[in-house]
Amino acid sequence: MTAPKDDAARRSPAKRRRGRVRSAAWTRRLAVAALVLAALNLRPVVTSLGPVLEEARAALGMSATVAGLLTSVPAVCFALVGSVAPRLARRHGPDGVVLAGMAAVALGLALRPFVGSTPVFLALSGLALAGIAVANVLLPVVVKQRFPDRVGTMTGLYSMALNLGASAAAAVTVPLAGAFGGDWRAGLGAWAVLAAVAVPPWVALARDGRRRAEQQAGQQAGGDAATGAGTHVRVARSPTAWALAVFFGLQATSAYVIMGWLPQVFRDAGLSAETAGLLFAVTSVLGVPLSFVLAAVAGRLRNQSGMAVLLGVFGLAGYAGLWAAPAAAPWLWAVLLGVANCSFPLALTMIGMRGRDGATVIRLSAFAQSVGYLLSVPGPILVGALYQHTGGWRGPLAFVVCLMVPQIAAGYFAGRDRQAA
Repeated sequence: MTAPKDDAARRSPAKRRRGRVRSAAWTRRLAVAALVLAALNLRPVVTSLGPVLEEARAALGMSATVAGLLTSVPAVCFALVGSVAPRLARRHGPDGVVLAGMAAVALGLALRPFVGSTPVFLALSGLALAGIAVANVLLPVVVKQRFPDRVGTMTGLYSMALNLGASAAAAVTVPLAGAFGGDWRAGLGAWAVLAAVAVPPWVALARDGRRRAEQQAGQQAGGDAATGAGTHVRVARSPTAWALAVFFGLQATSAYVIMGWLPQVFRDAGLSAETAGLLFAVTSVLGVPLSFVLAAVAGRLRNQSGMAVLLGVFGLAGYAGLWAAPAAAPWLWAVLLGVANCSFPLALTMIGMRGRDGATVIRLSAFAQSVGYLLSVPGPILVGALYQHTGGWRGPLAFVVCLMVPQIAAGYFAGRDRQAA
């Protein structure tokens, strides 16, 4: 008479285990979707504005000086706001902070095209950039916590999505505006829809993160694996952390120079505006597949120094070619610089691998990105000043070539198999 009850009792733990496995698999799929959607929204705030900047300036009465400052605002915002991400993550969990960041991006993108003054436009752009800043810092942390055995692959996946979002916003904003009767405001505001789509997955992930934190709090004092509390690693004293920060900053400098000035270099060399635009598109589009491949390969290696050096050599070759003869082999220079730009996903992968746990990765990501973005601010401005002072590109390009040398050195030290502790 008791056998059926005994069988049910024996089956119950098995059913619970199967339920936990199914729940874990669903959560991992949710995390993949959330990461990709967040990454798609990390650059349209910036890259969607350039194609319609002339119309926006005319409508808002924005001066050329203020428009020029817009190129430096993202890096400054990423540095300053990103530095508070660890404190927010300790209090609300990384998933909850990224959720708030995505909501800020959606709100800023939805409202900024429809205001009538430059200060409010800048403030709403700043709101969206602040959301991006905390996501920049915390996405490597989410990868480390949710996919500890696939850091490189997942970093490559969301880096690929980031490049795709940046390229799509640059290419599609004007056609979107045309679809709404040539209204630049509609072209800009349409990207709020993509940001809004990213919010629901992070709502679910934040709930799961809270459950994980509560469970781990019962096993580990303070729940340090989930929130960063209880582990106090002074990353500012770590040579590895400083190497990562310098590498991140110098690769960002190179990326901003390419985004800001590469088309002008080609146009000044005698190429048409259309050709210059296509060459710039090559450097951007290359990052979509290469980001995934390089980060995935880097994640399987214990030491990424060789990859960092190799990417730096590509950059040296590309800038040297532009310096010597920009019109001689422009497609080759564009490809070389497109490959060199993949230092960004490599830097993100190394951040995830140099921290031994989620708490360390939070601090390391905030430190490397905040210091790195601050380091990147003067570079594009100095390039512009040298160009204006000399009237040509030999001086500015020689300056960028010189910057590639410390980038290679920093990448070599950041890529060694050592923990930032």
